[in-house]
Amino acid sequence: MGVIKSAVGDAVLTSMWVFSLPLLRVFTGTIAAYLGVGSIPLAGLLITINLITLMVLCFSFVGTLFGGASFNPSSTISFYAAGLRPDFTLLSMAVRFPAQAVGGVAGAKALLQVMPDKYKYVLGGPSLKVDLHTGAIAEGVLTFVLSLALLVIMLKGPKNPLVKVWLVGAVTVGLVINGAKYTGPSMNPANAFGWAYVNNWHTSWELYYVYWIGPLIASVFAGWVFRLLFPKPLIKDKKA
Repeated sequence: MGVIKSAVGDAVLTSMWVFSLPLLRVFTGTIAAYLGVGSIPLAGLLITINLITLMVLCFSFVGTLFGGASFNPSSTISFYAAGLRPDFTLLSMAVRFPAQAVGGVAGAKALLQVMPDKYKYVLGGPSLKVDLHTGAIAEGVLTFVLSLALLVIMLKGPKNPLVKVWLVGAVTVGLVINGAKYTGPSMNPANAFGWAYVNNWHTSWELYYVYWIGPLIASVFAGWVFRLLFPKPLIKDKKA
């Protein structure tokens, strides 16, 4: 029953995330224009980072209400590989990952229905802009960096939770900018699946090789590297 509850929470949270993510571009442009800084690239980046920070804080709160729900299979598996979530099992992830994918589809479909036509240019999701193998490597490297940064920042970074989330947002924006010419990027298999489904390429090898296999393997390596860099201290038995 606990796994089913987690899966339902994952599906709901992922649908909300996929629905909200493209709106960042719309809100960033609107806020930048209102402030008169639309022609200043750095201003746009800072606005985006602050919006992501607010989003992640809200989604973290909602995830807590659902008992620790997640909207990204990559982060789920990286925390598992790092040995930080003993409550995660391969069986639970086998149930939760499809639920997250379904949530991604629901979020993408819902946004397509309500987004005004003048803003639909921001829709479409990640897309491969290089050859298949380069794309898989690029998406894997980007996801590895994001997963490792998430682990380090959240567990070994500043004590202030707001600063932690802001740093994660800054890393995410930086990776999106650098990965745009390769895969989009997604760094979230559920997000990629949602947009692939509505664009009718969800059965292609490209989706699973580039946006699922590469990132999930990279997330496992990120968890292992974190364990290597920050090993758990050995607990010595007290002598009687």
